Amino acid sequence: MTRLTLRIAHGAMVVLMIAMIGLVFGNVVLRYVFNTGIAFSEEASRFLFMWLTLLGALLVMHDRAHLGMNTVVARLGPGAQRVCRLLADAGALGCCLLLTHGAWQIVEIGMDDRAPVTGVPLGLVYACLLLCGAGMAAMLAWSLWRLVSGRMALGELVPQSGTSGE
Repeated sequence: MTRLTLRIAHGAMVVLMIAMIGLVFGNVVLRYVFNTGIAFSEEASRFLFMWLTLLGALLVMHDRAHLGMNTVVARLGPGAQRVCRLLADAGALGCCLLLTHGAWQIVEIGMDDRAPVTGVPLGLVYACLLLCGAGMAAMLAWSLWRLVSGRMALGELVPQSGTSGE
């Protein structure tokens, strides 16, 4: 991902979080203080949460910060580490391609359906799955290409999740 894309994604996450907090907090205050509420707040905040979560998962994948267990792989030699990385990335790529394919289908179907309160086409809501799946698949394909072409450094073969004791 380019720096501009990363900045846009981080900015979008901030905007989504502010909107979600504003809707939920505003609705709570209105309900308990004025005995009224915002009709679309619950549905809209749920949709914003979906986008926020999956956009966050995409950014965490970019930063290589997903949880992983590397105890065994870290003790292997470089050749075995390459094989393990190849298998892990290929398996994850297969899953992401399945997610992307299914997301494309659900987005197509959802464009004809509308959310009951907000009236937003559900295809737009489910597009977060499509964006996340396609983005992760692209990152994994890039990682596999670097691995197979020999451009991946030895230090990148085993993802590091920080030092022990943190």
